[in-house]
Amino acid sequence: MIKENKGQASAELLLLVGVLVVIILLSLSFIAGENELTVAMAAARNGVNEGSLYTAGAIYPSDTYRDYSESDYMLLIPSSVEIVNISYTDMGYDSKFEKTKIQFKVYAHASKDFDKKELDSIGDRINYNLRKSLAQTFETSKSTNKLYNPVFSPHYVFTTANVKWI
Repeated sequence: MIKENKGQASAELLLLVGVLVVIILLSLSFIAGENELTVAMAAARNGVNEGSLYTAGAIYPSDTYRDYSESDYMLLIPSSVEIVNISYTDMGYDSKFEKTKIQFKVYAHASKDFDKKELDSIGDRINYNLRKSLAQTFETSKSTNKLYNPVFSPHYVFTTANVKWI
């Protein structure tokens, strides 16, 4: 009788361990996907901050500076750009890239009254830096174009919507 009780406990323990292993494996696949999105959001915030700081300091590449100075843009004067929010939307499965498409959207506020063309230029710079940061984070710079659009990760393809000015 004692031997039967020991055998029964071993079978129950094996069953319990087996169920726990299955649950852990299922949980890991879910957690890995969520972790990838968390890393992407952190990279996006980093890139957006970098893009808004460049704008705030009126720091531009020489060819862009030359174009702006010839066009008499206010962008050459340092100004403050406040990032209000960064969000993303799951756009569903993209059959072209065979990955889930995620679109980032940045909400920002400028301290000066820029015209639409200038706001678009600032927004483009913010989005460019967001995508660049994603590409560097996931080490996929070589699999995208020079504007980093779109950007790839193991399970997602990332794009950006136009910056919404508040």
